[in-house]
Amino acid sequence: MTTSRTLPIKILRPDSVTTGDRTIAVEVPVAIEIDGLGYAVMMMTPADLTEFTTGFLLTERLADSAEDVRDIDVFEAEAGWIVRVGLSERCKGRIHDRVRHRTSDTSCGLCGISGLEQLRKPVPHTPPKPDTSVSALFAALGGLRTHQPLNAATGAIHAAAACDREGRIIAAYEDVGRHNALDKLVGGVAIKRHAIDGFILVTSRISFEMVDKALIAGAPMLMGISAPTSLAIEHSRAHGLTLLALARSDAILVVNDPWDLFA
Repeated sequence: MTTSRTLPIKILRPDSVTTGDRTIAVEVPVAIEIDGLGYAVMMMTPADLTEFTTGFLLTERLADSAEDVRDIDVFEAEAGWIVRVGLSERCKGRIHDRVRHRTSDTSCGLCGISGLEQLRKPVPHTPPKPDTSVSALFAALGGLRTHQPLNAATGAIHAAAACDREGRIIAAYEDVGRHNALDKLVGGVAIKRHAIDGFILVTSRISFEMVDKALIAGAPMLMGISAPTSLAIEHSRAHGLTLLALARSDAILVVNDPWDLFA
């Protein structure tokens, strides 16, 4: 799957115009078909689509585990990519309850919801108490760049990483869409049956759905390099997720600390 391409560009400076080449991130539509029904079209990076589909179905509450996601078939079409997937027998009825037709150019996961009540989906469990030191948080921040090769090449890519208690990055995924990157991570760790015992680190703004996906992943803590929204903070407080934001090499903002870890 091609995730980047090189294009000719011009570079403007105050006193000159020069030409060169620039590596550009590939963004394509990916259609998700579940049990023969069109469910979503996501604008995203065409890589790790099996992990993405698994994580997407988990965070959409259409599946309860990676084992519920069956027969993933990924193939390229003229207009983009198509992922056809089946659900286990115990989960098949959910698609008929929540079928919607949406095209999301931001991967926000909300476009096309038929009613506001669908925004508040059940959270199956309360996050465990984090067991991560401050030094581990900064260690993960310092090591993240080495797990972002596509962003290093293009400068246009988000990342989501699963970190252990010592701040070691055990899995990381990239995508032009921040929610897509997190869904890939959720799916990847679910397929490998890896528990996130440390925290999730994301490179982007923390929205309601970013918090929601971290809750589904069972992460004790979510840390973002950018700022949170008000609804994200409310969602983390309602369900006991430790939330950190505006993470920099010299400071990290503690937004929600239900265990008083950082008193």
